[in-house]
Amino acid sequence: MNMMKSPGLAAVLSFLIPGLGQIYNGQIFKGLIIIAIQAVNILLMAILIGYVTYFIFWVYAIYDAYRRADKDNKRAGARR
Repeated sequence: MNMMKSPGLAAVLSFLIPGLGQIYNGQIFKGLIIIAIQAVNILLMAILIGYVTYFIFWVYAIYDAYRRADKDNKRAGARR
């Protein structure tokens, strides 16, 4: 049985820690990959490009977490 996920909570979790929203949604591997990418981006901030790539992946993680929770909820609702 799939439990309904809060898209808003998933987005907030990824806002706080990119990848955490994916983990909340059950996408453990994807969440860990995003966390690892952001760790590399933090290191890349030493050569400035990290500021751009961190922001891009941060926004992506928030959007993806929200979209996935919403999509899973709609799919679960259609099965009822």
